[in-house]
Amino acid sequence: MRGPRRAAGAQHGHPVPVTSSGEGGRAGRQPRKQVLLRLDPQVYDALARWAGEELRSANAQIEFLLRRALADSGRLPGGAAPIPPRGRPRTSPDS
Repeated sequence: MRGPRRAAGAQHGHPVPVTSSGEGGRAGRQPRKQVLLRLDPQVYDALARWAGEELRSANAQIEFLLRRALADSGRLPGGAAPIPPRGRPRTSPDS
């Protein structure tokens, strides 16, 4: 466990402002929920390998699988936001 950290010094330049429009500047959307998930290490390793094969993070793979299970059982809410696209965020709408 890490101890308290000191404030960043002047060598780090100007601070980046934090917006209140939710995570990642997605205006109009609620911020994404964070949950603590405990998994057997072997289950996590298998999940991480599968995620890597599909070019996803383990977190994105878990969300993908949960959404698919909810949709298959007819329990996915109609108002659920789509999964954010993979890769780097676009800098302009034309990209």
